[in-house]
Amino acid sequence: MADGSPDETLANLGEQTTLKRLQKFCPQDVIGDDGAAIPWRSPSLCHPESPSASDNHPDDYLVVTTDVLVDGVHFSDRTTPPHSVGWRGAAANLSDLAAMGAEPVGLTVGLALPGNTQWRWIDELYRGLKDCGDAHSAPIIGGDLCRSPVATLSITALGRSPRSHLIQRSALQPGDYLVATGVHGASRAGLELLLHPEAGANLSRALQGAWVRAHQYPQPRLDWLPMVRNANRAIAGMDSSDGLGDAVVQLAQASGCGVELWMDSLPMPEGLRDWAGPDKAREWMLYGGEDFELVLGGSAALIEQLTNQLDDGRSYFVMGRAVEGEGVKLLDRKGGRAIAKLSLSQGFQHFK
Repeated sequence: MADGSPDETLANLGEQTTLKRLQKFCPQDVIGDDGAAIPWRSPSLCHPESPSASDNHPDDYLVVTTDVLVDGVHFSDRTTPPHSVGWRGAAANLSDLAAMGAEPVGLTVGLALPGNTQWRWIDELYRGLKDCGDAHSAPIIGGDLCRSPVATLSITALGRSPRSHLIQRSALQPGDYLVATGVHGASRAGLELLLHPEAGANLSRALQGAWVRAHQYPQPRLDWLPMVRNANRAIAGMDSSDGLGDAVVQLAQASGCGVELWMDSLPMPEGLRDWAGPDKAREWMLYGGEDFELVLGGSAALIEQLTNQLDDGRSYFVMGRAVEGEGVKLLDRKGGRAIAKLSLSQGFQHFK
């Protein structure tokens, strides 16, 4: 029986409700967070007595993630040259693999374009895809091409991980600490500078360049995988491509606990508050999105174990703690007054 009434639309339902309804069409034994983690011996993939079921280590999982990028929604000639479109597309998928604890295997690319698209645009797009893939050992291994009135890029990334190393959103426990792998809000600031160059007149060239690079050439945090794989317990986590606030709320909901975030410890880029003002800077940090960092959760000992392995040049922020109950509160200081409650509706939502 179909869900809901026949006149419901995506605008009525929203992105999260739509995704939940679509999950009923997927096998129930598949772990699906930032990517789908599928055991090689899963009956969803093959008969347990078939040859392919015994070709791999029994603890191996295939991790699959797909992102679709549409001209006018995810990129435009005004803000992203074709090389950057390709890089960002690959980076978005590789970030999802990192958020699942999976090492990249390869990328497939679906490309739908108008017939008047110039070859040099396609060539630069694929150069961007390849440059990002090569930087993270993720070659382009296939794809498809078709005609479309709107330029659309669909990338699928394949990864691999032992079951014991998978990162899951539902693994957060009360008492765990949350760490962000880098600053948030830089990509949104870079987008603002690209859309309104005059706004950066009083901003240093160094910050302008850093924020524009953060938007056009994000770095998927696969560099954290060796540290995650040395951990002595399961790690909770996801990537923050839809915003830091969105990631923390989703972790809390998936794990059935609450979270307290400490405003003074959040990962705000240097100079953002002075340039954008405190309110806008906080909004961009929490909900700007497309920073492609990781939000990870674990015990104090586990977080210390992770961060002790970092070189001085890598930034991270221990920014809050999981608690009993539900909801995500933003506190002015550690254990201090509540400033705000965070929710998924405050961030970007398709169809809203």
